[in-house]
Amino acid sequence: MQGYRVEERGRPNTTDYRLYFKNTDGKFISPFHDIPLHARAEQDSDVPAKKSKTNWDKNVFNMVVEVPRWTNAKMEIATKELLNPIKQDIKKGKLRYVSNIFPHKGYIWNYGALPQTWEDPKHIDNDTKCCGDNDPIDVCEIGSKVCTRGDVIQVKVLGILALVDEGETDWKVIAINIDDPDAEKFNDIEDVKKHKPGYLEATVDWLRTYKVPDGKPENQFGFNGKFKGQEFALEVIKSTHEHWKNMLHKKSDKGEIECKNVTVNESPFCCPEDEAASIVQSAPSPGSPNKVTADVDTWHFLNQ
Repeated sequence: MQGYRVEERGRPNTTDYRLYFKNTDGKFISPFHDIPLHARAEQDSDVPAKKSKTNWDKNVFNMVVEVPRWTNAKMEIATKELLNPIKQDIKKGKLRYVSNIFPHKGYIWNYGALPQTWEDPKHIDNDTKCCGDNDPIDVCEIGSKVCTRGDVIQVKVLGILALVDEGETDWKVIAINIDDPDAEKFNDIEDVKKHKPGYLEATVDWLRTYKVPDGKPENQFGFNGKFKGQEFALEVIKSTHEHWKNMLHKKSDKGEIECKNVTVNESPFCCPEDEAASIVQSAPSPGSPNKVTADVDTWHFLNQ
């Protein structure tokens, strides 16, 4: 986890459950704002650097794991809460779980987000002609290891898919953990086709249909559902990082997004460490988890 740790508050499988983040000094931070986007930033003081990957500082980024592979709970960085803990999404008063659609079980990748990125809802993308979805940019990590919720891993970006979800651009970055045994084989989206045949097709299928069992229509895609390569993905990440910086410096409208942080010193939203700690202390105490209902394991077969 690159020295980051999480602290549980509330009871798992309930609406009060939260995962708050601590940095290497044990101080509470926001995973949205305080974890650097560029993984290289954490290695600059190393002599020599701990990693010596190809194009390290160009295409390797920190990723916050929200949903481990094969799990169903729709966990996400709570962008509208102080310090932005990970929590489970709620719709119509109920906890959200993604449906199992044959032949898949839960999420088919380690799913998470790139910190210090923001898909600005007032920015119209030139390619999709849709606005951003008001969240950090999403990542589908395709390595062999099943991560743990709250892990902070370093990933190599390979490509990107333009999901259009209810009229909003919702980019999905395809990446691989740099500690994966086969990471050196993967340097662009074509390598995924070569070394993990069928995975990209399964990704499109999963993202297209995952809301159908809930009575929603299939999702649509930009570029006719075709993946764009690493170079294109890096430009999208760069753009969303700039949007995040503008938000943190009050150069754009943040809406309901909570921007409180403890390390972005030039940001007007930066707060003292003791104030951050008091936010966590006011959250519910940890407790025993609730039982997950049996219908979460239902397998759905869709008529094609």
